[in-house]
Amino acid sequence: MRKTVLVVGSMAWALLLASVATVLTAEPGGGQPRTVTLVGAGDIAGCNFKGDRKTARLLGKIPGTILNLGDSVYPDATRAQFRDCYGPTWGEYKDRTRPVAGNHEYDISGAKPYFNYFRWRAGRPRGYYSYDRGAWHIVALNSNCKEIGGCGRWSAQGRWLRRDLIRHRARCTLAYFHHPLYASGTEDDSPQVRNFWTVLYNHHADVILSGHAHRYERFACITPSGARSSARGIRQFIVGTGGAPDEPQHGPNELRVQAKKVGAPGVLKLSLGSGFYRWKFVAVEGRNYTDSGRARCH
Repeated sequence: MRKTVLVVGSMAWALLLASVATVLTAEPGGGQPRTVTLVGAGDIAGCNFKGDRKTARLLGKIPGTILNLGDSVYPDATRAQFRDCYGPTWGEYKDRTRPVAGNHEYDISGAKPYFNYFRWRAGRPRGYYSYDRGAWHIVALNSNCKEIGGCGRWSAQGRWLRRDLIRHRARCTLAYFHHPLYASGTEDDSPQVRNFWTVLYNHHADVILSGHAHRYERFACITPSGARSSARGIRQFIVGTGGAPDEPQHGPNELRVQAKKVGAPGVLKLSLGSGFYRWKFVAVEGRNYTDSGRARCH
């Protein structure tokens, strides 16, 4: 009889511990992973810029992981420019920042000041890496293909990307890199990243963020070939609005662009939930523009 009581007591205690563990590890919303925030832009800082100081103030008001979409500091991304120009603005939030390299970072051989400044946060030495936030898998890629041995299918980065997406079979996936595959005009398209798009599309990615063009553009969901596809297409955002001055657009508007704004420094705020995402472009004070919406993952 005593043995039976001890067994029942052990089972009850185990059940109690399991209940407590469930409470401690459960996410808000009935056990679903919590909604997380990503916020960021590219084409950011310069010692003579004004927009970067204003966008940095937005970062101070928005929690979450900061995505630096490349071209962190102008004109040459030197050690001194990171210290004196980027440091006092976006650099205040370096501990929250997960960057990718732009073309200006490679004005210095090997982008050494960039990697020395961000260290492990930049995925040194090649500049590509991945991590998870909530229910989402996040992939940061290096679109400076010539400088790192290529971005094609059989390049080191191409092979790494396929392996990474096979290992991390999340329902929702977001990728970011500096150069956009498509953009309004004729000089900002970057066909060298098409393989990124193909691999991400084949693994059902949902969102791609890029910079490079100094404006904001939100695309319809499209395939790597540029065809619209609401079922499987990837939504691309260009957010080259971190503070660098506007640049002229050469060529026609992109027909697949659903929202576009030039001349409004700002950041894109993403709320990533279990099976969905929300976006909101937040312009700096004095620029009356916003773009927002919600969509589900594939």
